[in-house]
Amino acid sequence: MHLSESVSTGFFFLAPWLVFAPLTGLLINLIFSKWFKFSENWVGAVASLASGAAFVVSVLLAYSVSLNHGEVVRWKLAEWIHVGTLNLDWTFRIDSLSTTMMLVVSGVGTLIHIYAIGYMHEDVRFKHEEGRFNRFFLFLNLFIAAMMILVSGDSYMMLFVGWEGVGLCSFLLIGFWFEMDTLARPSWANSNAAKKAFITNRVGDFGFLIAGFLMFWYLGSFQFDEVFKAAPEIAHSMPWVIVAITLFMLVGVAGKSAQIPLYIWLPDAMAGPTPVSALIHAATMVTAGVYLVTRSAPLYTLVPQAQYIVAMVGAGTALFAATIAVGQYDIKKVLAYSTISQLGFMVAAVGMGAYVAGMFHLITHAFFKALLFLSAGSVILGLERGHHAHAHHIAHDDHGKKKKEGKHALPKEHRDNVSKAEGRKEEEHGHGGGHDEHGEVFDPGDMRNMGGLRKTMPVTFWLYMIGTLALAGIFPFAGFWSKDEILLDASLHFTSVYWQLTIAAFFTAFYMGRQIWMVFFGEARTDAAKHAEESPKVMTVPLMVLAVLSVAGGALNLPFEGFHNLGHWLGHTLGEVEGLPLDMKVAGISTGLALLAILISWFLYGRNPLKTGEIDPLKKPLGPIFTGMEGKWFVDEGYFAVIINPFNKISQFLADVIDWRFWHDFVHDTVILGTYNWLSEIALNEYADQKGIDGFANWLGSATQSVSATLRKVQNGFVRSYALSVLLGVVLILGYLILK
Repeated sequence: MHLSESVSTGFFFLAPWLVFAPLTGLLINLIFSKWFKFSENWVGAVASLASGAAFVVSVLLAYSVSLNHGEVVRWKLAEWIHVGTLNLDWTFRIDSLSTTMMLVVSGVGTLIHIYAIGYMHEDVRFKHEEGRFNRFFLFLNLFIAAMMILVSGDSYMMLFVGWEGVGLCSFLLIGFWFEMDTLARPSWANSNAAKKAFITNRVGDFGFLIAGFLMFWYLGSFQFDEVFKAAPEIAHSMPWVIVAITLFMLVGVAGKSAQIPLYIWLPDAMAGPTPVSALIHAATMVTAGVYLVTRSAPLYTLVPQAQYIVAMVGAGTALFAATIAVGQYDIKKVLAYSTISQLGFMVAAVGMGAYVAGMFHLITHAFFKALLFLSAGSVILGLERGHHAHAHHIAHDDHGKKKKEGKHALPKEHRDNVSKAEGRKEEEHGHGGGHDEHGEVFDPGDMRNMGGLRKTMPVTFWLYMIGTLALAGIFPFAGFWSKDEILLDASLHFTSVYWQLTIAAFFTAFYMGRQIWMVFFGEARTDAAKHAEESPKVMTVPLMVLAVLSVAGGALNLPFEGFHNLGHWLGHTLGEVEGLPLDMKVAGISTGLALLAILISWFLYGRNPLKTGEIDPLKKPLGPIFTGMEGKWFVDEGYFAVIINPFNKISQFLADVIDWRFWHDFVHDTVILGTYNWLSEIALNEYADQKGIDGFANWLGSATQSVSATLRKVQNGFVRSYALSVLLGVVLILGYLILK
């Protein structure tokens, strides 16, 4: 097809390259990187270009949809499942909703790929595992490919393939450092976090599968249009079927998009390298649930009761997670609970039927949450550099001091090992930076170890400030427009949802203000913070792009006549959507509460910055409430007490008592082996063999001996005896003949 023809008719034929492009990057790095000895920059460039190619394809497909006036186009790649009445092909669905998700996934994903080149260069050296650099980018490309399958599929089955693919990739990336923790110490913490994410999502996937089974049984298909066409009739005759399908879908949404009660995996996902956290939290996996509900809008609109449940789950999650974020000290954990809270906003929006508002917030959130996570990674690496530099400086000072003191200042056995000890000390500090000069563990992600970073890391500070203001919903940043659109929809239709989300927005501004004051203001609370270093441009330039998007992203759907661009665009897929004007009352309340929250955070954390070793100023006035926030309301402990511990005990009982003691010791050893021994030793050996077969054989021998002894007497060697025997024989024969 000629380029000029494609420009006028569309580039729909490029749809398979949404998946092929990242897979091509994966295969090039997998097959050729070792043969041609690719450098880290080459590996990162190949992976980034592959993701960037998917973004270019997404742009061309969005352009094609606009040429086609928003009409859906299906591009069949191959036949897939043809069994009985089920006919499914591997078909890409290209419409305004899918291309929107494609652009977000590939665009933000590409920026994360570029950032990861600089981040992983330092992270693999921090952990002395330089060989894993290539593996990380293989997984990252696979993640993009799986997400592209999810958002471009033309059926629930194809969507489910991508759904499971991102679950696998999250497992591989969260547990990337599977044999060590984030401080490079030997530990199974990261692998346990990966298993937690994987298992929790399998619970959600069970709900998705049940929804799929009901869908095929009653609606007869998995293909979107066929399902949506058959649904109204079933909703009229058997409304419980659509309710069941949508609520079981909600279970899947709760797993992937981290909603109550399956949100517990997402904070632990921080175990993965920071680019993974950004990719999962901003652009890929957690948005899948919001996309699923939006794609299934024709089903949810048939059952308002299911919509209400979805909205309440989202609002409850938004408020609950926001309270937990207030009590966290790990910089990424705060952002993790913030993600859960913001996902609650999105789920509440699509549950209320405000699909455009939910997708709008999904897009802007991808911008500023990726910015915040990657900036947090910059902060963590800056502290690690500062800690390493300080430790290296201490080591050299100690070495110089010892040289001045002279060799006789030390015992002889110590003098002989000075150089070795210095080498080990430098290696220890270089390896992990996990211990300070006093031997204490140093955590570069703990906000209590920070302070004053606006001076040492000014670029990261200003970028972080932009992300914070966008997340807090301050005018004119992107988060203000998308969050307020959700609040306005809630105020008009779901009052309880509105107030829950409004309070959650207040907490959001507070915990982000708390984070800013603790991380960037006041005096440095550790030597690492004093010596922190700014990140290289390969990391900060993608952050600048995300910062621009976090500022200007609100222009996608401004609440003014003629500026509802996203609403008009998604309307091609979702049908006619209402474009709400700006409500000064709703916007004023949310903005006023956000500014009040930031002011309170300044009063507590900014006016009198936290000192080294000082307890949190909220701990004393809030008492057990802050303890609950700090302890994440002990939900994990509750799960452990109610589910995990009983499950472990049942497993131990089944393994020890049932399997080992009963099955192995009693059934196997006592019943089977004992019976076999009895049969072989007593019944068969002693009775059947020895007393039976051997006894009969011995009796035959004895009888033969007895008969032989008796007959031997006849053979005495005397002729007269033989003659007498012959005579008797003749007499007997003649007597027999005569008598006969």
